[in-house]
Amino acid sequence: MNKIALITGATSGIGKATAIKLAEAGYSTIITGRRKERLDELAKELTDKGIQVLTLQFDVRNQTEVHNAIAGLPSEWQNIDVLVNNAGLAVGTSPIQDGIVDDWERMIDTNVKGLLYVTHEVAPLMIKNGKGHIVNLASVAGKEVYPGGNVYCATKHAVDALSKAMRIDMLKHNIKVTNIAPGMVETEFSIVRYKGDTQAADNVYKGITPLTGEDIADTIVFAVTRPAHVCLNDIQIMPTAQASSRDVDRK
Repeated sequence: MNKIALITGATSGIGKATAIKLAEAGYSTIITGRRKERLDELAKELTDKGIQVLTLQFDVRNQTEVHNAIAGLPSEWQNIDVLVNNAGLAVGTSPIQDGIVDDWERMIDTNVKGLLYVTHEVAPLMIKNGKGHIVNLASVAGKEVYPGGNVYCATKHAVDALSKAMRIDMLKHNIKVTNIAPGMVETEFSIVRYKGDTQAADNVYKGITPLTGEDIADTIVFAVTRPAHVCLNDIQIMPTAQASSRDVDRK
């Protein structure tokens, strides 16, 4: 079998684009997500191209589901070379005093605990093999804080810190860790954040050309295909029209 990549949140956006780009780069892919229909559609798209694909349906927020899915991998799929911790979301833009606790818990459980649950199961497989590469999807929100970002920014700051910690912990095991921090990327992200308000979601990108899921996927493929002695620890990628969370040149 080719090298194996496991991508969480592969049913849309950056995760889907990454699964496709890694498959095109020669990786057999394990695609995970909550939405079975979308997983099956992506699996068919990849298998039609001759790519070996395994689908795992689980919610990263559920530790038992994560454990059972990874522990139950067929032996030929256990030699995971690349883990892309992509599953994540933002919900709401309320100031802290008006925040909705359910929104907070969804973000913390997905962005932080979900990443930890998956890594906790996959890292031992990489350690056993004496190699691997973990890619964590953080955000510019993990580098700076902006109005209405509070808890989302906190979760992505946590991802940034965890990436640094994993790099240290994995060092002696010959496992690379890369933190990817995108700026504005047009996916389902803003639709989820604004709870289905497509007008509000569209306004986020009004007047600029945002990044696409494919742009981030290209960056991930570049990172994981560097020579064995090269590790890109931290990559921040922005649209040309965006210099920071709050500095955007809209035409």
